[in-house]
Amino acid sequence: MGRADVWHTGEDLAAAHLEGLGWRVLERNWRCADGEVDIIAVQPGSPPVVVFCEVKARRSTAFGQPVEAITAVKLAKLRQLVQVWLQQVGRPVPCVRLDAIGVLLHPSGPRINHLRGIG
Repeated sequence: MGRADVWHTGEDLAAAHLEGLGWRVLERNWRCADGEVDIIAVQPGSPPVVVFCEVKARRSTAFGQPVEAITAVKLAKLRQLVQVWLQQVGRPVPCVRLDAIGVLLHPSGPRINHLRGIG
């Protein structure tokens, strides 16, 4: 499994995880001139929360857990991208949040680590 395969499989599993929680995926690989957000989803509730998810997938923990690859620089970039998305949507969004989803493609089956409210 090549690097791109790991990335795509990780995002597919992360999206399926969110949908399994009853969330609605709005966008996958949303792009603008400033960068990309892996998944934008809505967590149901009152009010619903628009969640911007950074997905990291790995085949092993030789270099640490997948979510450990999310740096302070990446978080700052995600915050910037949230603002761009909100401007493009052009309507009020009461609640937003940044989450991280780490996917470890373990031989015995994938392991998903979903961290809510990372920054």
